[in-house]
Amino acid sequence: MRDRRHFLHSSRRAEHGDGLGGGRAEAGDHRGGRGGGGRVFGHGGLRFVLLQLIADKPSHGYELIKAIEERLGGRYSPSPGIVYPTLTLLEELGYVSVDAADGGGRKRYSVTAGGLDYLTTHRATTDEMMARMAGGVDGAGPRAGRPPQVVRAIENLKLAMRLRLAGAPLTEQQAHEFAAVLDHAAQQLDRIGNA
Repeated sequence: MRDRRHFLHSSRRAEHGDGLGGGRAEAGDHRGGRGGGGRVFGHGGLRFVLLQLIADKPSHGYELIKAIEERLGGRYSPSPGIVYPTLTLLEELGYVSVDAADGGGRKRYSVTAGGLDYLTTHRATTDEMMARMAGGVDGAGPRAGRPPQVVRAIENLKLAMRLRLAGAPLTEQQAHEFAAVLDHAAQQLDRIGNA
């Protein structure tokens, strides 16, 4: 049963480009949530970073996202759609345990003995990923040149659109309103560039 679940979960991760290989966020690809998993971490690198951060300090998923963003000076922030499936994988592999006892329903992740062994076995790779973050991806993150507040706003808009479109189908009126909001934003952005 676990093998089948792992296979299905692996297929889902590949479809969503989580930086663990396959999908849309392959090396050098900057699509996907808040920069994908491409140039920053490469194939599978995010799992090492998350596991090391959790080994340093048990954390909630949101805290891990913010920690990566801060270490990269705001030039990159992995999306929840990349981070949470990776955390689920680490949990399924037995590298982290989850404690949801904080009353808020948020999961806090802690490293297990198996996770520490995994980090020790892959120390060179883990150190390389952490050094990449410390160096800001050779000083040029995937969104280099874009102010962090603009990157954040773009990602918020993309997430809001995805969430709304994933819900109940839009009525004709809602579809017109949805399109009008996007058209208005595009016009406003065009004015900023031509002012």
